[in-house]
Amino acid sequence: MPEFVTLECSDAHPGVGTILLQRPPMNALSRQVQAELAAAAEEATVRTDIKAVVVYGGPKILAAGADVKEMRDIGYAEMSRVAGRLQRDLGAIAAIPKPTVAAITGYALGGGLEVALGADRRIAGDNAKLGLPEVLLGLIPGGGGTQRLARLIGPSRAKDLMFTGRFVDAEEALAIGLVDEVVAPDEVYNAALAWAGQFDGAASVALAAIKKAVDQGLDVDLDTGLKIEEQLFAPLFATEDRAIGMASFAENGPGKAEFVGR
Repeated sequence: MPEFVTLECSDAHPGVGTILLQRPPMNALSRQVQAELAAAAEEATVRTDIKAVVVYGGPKILAAGADVKEMRDIGYAEMSRVAGRLQRDLGAIAAIPKPTVAAITGYALGGGLEVALGADRRIAGDNAKLGLPEVLLGLIPGGGGTQRLARLIGPSRAKDLMFTGRFVDAEEALAIGLVDEVVAPDEVYNAALAWAGQFDGAASVALAAIKKAVDQGLDVDLDTGLKIEEQLFAPLFATEDRAIGMASFAENGPGKAEFVGR
């Protein structure tokens, strides 16, 4: 059984899985937490009852980064063996082929922000502090931060945050596109659940195709991206959801289809 990271569903939001980080006091991302995070993301991927995922660290903090006490004794030889796994584990949210949202309360720093960067959407409390301060330890972000942050907010702003290691508050994070919505701290989780909950009953195969087309297309030129879209578009005509959606549209208009996720 996992000790620090769980995947939970509630009766109020049956189609939403919450990946909950619970390692007091700061949800430091030790190796064990990283492995449990990856396992929870894999479970959320394969469970057909889960249509969308919220990543949450509780009402006080998402995660304040890696477990520095654990990392300080790791040398080059060992890190060279585990760096790839660290990157995959902290980026595991990005690999979930379903809509994902990070619910950010308090601090999301270093690896904690890298986890949030893997989500499709970020909702923060107005008390949030976000940053990638690894340079203050003589390091660079190693869990995907250099790549995902630059793609999200642009290279100049991303370099500023990583060069200085400074924290940004919720207002600045919203202004630069680091988060998508800011609410009161005690409303963060509910807002994330509301966003994720709208996909219960959605055409989940099409959602996965949208996510794959966008994410893969960002890494290639436009022509290659259009080819990716073409290759994902045509197979949807073999799904039950496509037949249901088009029949419902013809008979009842848009937005009335009851999809089955196949």
